[in-house]
Amino acid sequence: MVQPDMALSSFSHRFRPFAALVRGCGWPSDMLDAGEFPPICDKRTDRPHKQEAMTTAREHPLHDILKRRIAIIDGAMGTTIRTYGKTEADMRGERFRDAKKDLLNNGDLFTLTQPEMIGDIHRRFLEAGADIIETNTFSATSIAQSEFFVDDPRETGGRKDPEFYDRIINDATLRALADEINTESARMCRGWADRVANETGRPRFVAGSIGPLTVSLSNSPDANDPGFRSVTFDQVKQAYTEQVRALIAGGSDLLIVETIFDSLNAKAALVAIREVFDADRIEMPVMISAAVGRGGETLISAQTTEAFWTAVRHVKPLSVGLNCSLGPELMYPFLSELAQKADVAISCYPNAGLPNPLAETGFDLGPEDMGRFLGKFAQDGLINIAGGCCGNTPAHIAAIAKALEGVAPRAWAPEESEAAR
Repeated sequence: MVQPDMALSSFSHRFRPFAALVRGCGWPSDMLDAGEFPPICDKRTDRPHKQEAMTTAREHPLHDILKRRIAIIDGAMGTTIRTYGKTEADMRGERFRDAKKDLLNNGDLFTLTQPEMIGDIHRRFLEAGADIIETNTFSATSIAQSEFFVDDPRETGGRKDPEFYDRIINDATLRALADEINTESARMCRGWADRVANETGRPRFVAGSIGPLTVSLSNSPDANDPGFRSVTFDQVKQAYTEQVRALIAGGSDLLIVETIFDSLNAKAALVAIREVFDADRIEMPVMISAAVGRGGETLISAQTTEAFWTAVRHVKPLSVGLNCSLGPELMYPFLSELAQKADVAISCYPNAGLPNPLAETGFDLGPEDMGRFLGKFAQDGLINIAGGCCGNTPAHIAAIAKALEGVAPRAWAPEESEAAR
């Protein structure tokens, strides 16, 4: 009898609440039951870079906007895709017609098979008031895409290990697919952002989305071998390096490492970004956003909000914040703590409440609810960037933008903070 890996059993008490949330986002339940992470959720300058800083955030026009008003980031791509009623056949198109596995949950792939729909979603979020739109690349790495195109070795008595993932990250077909998704998604966003900016006279920005992976560097998937890791740091870094380069090539204004529930995986992404910047002699702003559970801890590596900020502050990002996770009401105390500790801009784009299969979007809160909650965050001086994650449609973003109109952004003084250290 095949004995599957007992994935994540050593910290199932922390993973189980997250599994409930991502089921509501439409992620494959079979992977969650196995203890795996879900694969989807839903610049250009020749100036010498500064070795000590991750980004030239203070030189970027978005930085000046954040000093004057609260910027709006878009909502949930996965939630909004579902409102179009697409089928497995729509996802596959002619190109992926013969794929062996179901692809409908591979939302990033819609960029290639249904570009008109993805472009329409970007347009709607921009018209709803988004200053920042994210590329449809949350799982656009060779590692995450392998879940949809490579047979699981555990089904034949094997296991996923560094040897398996070495084949994945060196698979020419997977690497080309990830590169194409990232590049084309960034180009699409760039086109729509520029078009709406020209029509409205208001600048719009493209954030290259870098999401979590389906494997963990922080924990063993085998309860009988706590030192075992399915993948190595260098393998994760390589996958992220290729994604970063493609997002930049496609025209992203900034990069966002988001929905962080394994801080070591995120560290690999941040190292990849730094190495690309150094090698290619470029700089661009970086946003960092974590997902937390009811205790305010990152869901896999279990860092407190303050510990998470301490671990990433050396990056000197444009912003740090929280997304996905809990609904806005439950997120409030952890966001408040982060806003007190961090000396950079604070971002917040929570889920629209908790999963609710009877609700139209699959989540409890409607547009007016999200506008009210995010309005409270703004009135309390906690945020500089606001939007929505799972369950948030263009209507939600429009309500949030309206609620925050004219409300002063959170004040922060990075120059004084750094001088005091």
